[in-house]
Amino acid sequence: MSQIKSKERVAERGEVFTAEREVNAMLDLVANECLRPDSRFLEPACGDGNFLSAILKRKLTELRRKYKKSPRDYEKQAIVAIGSLYGVDIMNDNVEVCRERLFGIWDAEYTAHCKSEASHETREAAKFIINRNIINGNALTLMCVDADGNDTSAPIVFSEWTLIGGTQMQRSDYTMSDLLLYNDSSEGNLFALTEEQKEEGGIFLRRYITHYKKVQDYGE
Repeated sequence: MSQIKSKERVAERGEVFTAEREVNAMLDLVANECLRPDSRFLEPACGDGNFLSAILKRKLTELRRKYKKSPRDYEKQAIVAIGSLYGVDIMNDNVEVCRERLFGIWDAEYTAHCKSEASHETREAAKFIINRNIINGNALTLMCVDADGNDTSAPIVFSEWTLIGGTQMQRSDYTMSDLLLYNDSSEGNLFALTEEQKEEGGIFLRRYITHYKKVQDYGE
């Protein structure tokens, strides 16, 4: 796979994609984290998903091994896994390809493992989470961008997805700027905020709790 799409994109945006060999070598440095379904990864210039897709494949391979005889548990943890991956890219076409790529990987594994127990509703939940987690934005200004890559007035907002009570999924929304502001001592955990930090100054935007198959029912 080529590491550039065009010389114009390199000149305008500095866009160069990381090769698969380098991706896997870097992920090997945090190999154990790549196996945990709830270990979160943020790629601030995600391109079309080279890093995120490789991480997802590792997570799903581990889930298939761990929940070989339990499709229901696999399904829940596969939703947790896709909810753990976040990306931002300023190029709209990259974002669309990244979303499609992640869902394609997720759906192929989900269908192969859960077979007749796989559901359309769960697939729609995965799509919804991917669309919220992979954002067309500017990671330097922390703002969403328009089709031409120009900043809009909308801040980048990330959702924290947490499985609670066995089947309930909690979605908590925060602006990226607030997460980074209070993230100095969190050892790389994007959502490592105290309850006091979450509540003060509008950092915590909104929270929803619903069945993990129905997260899409709450809209954008």
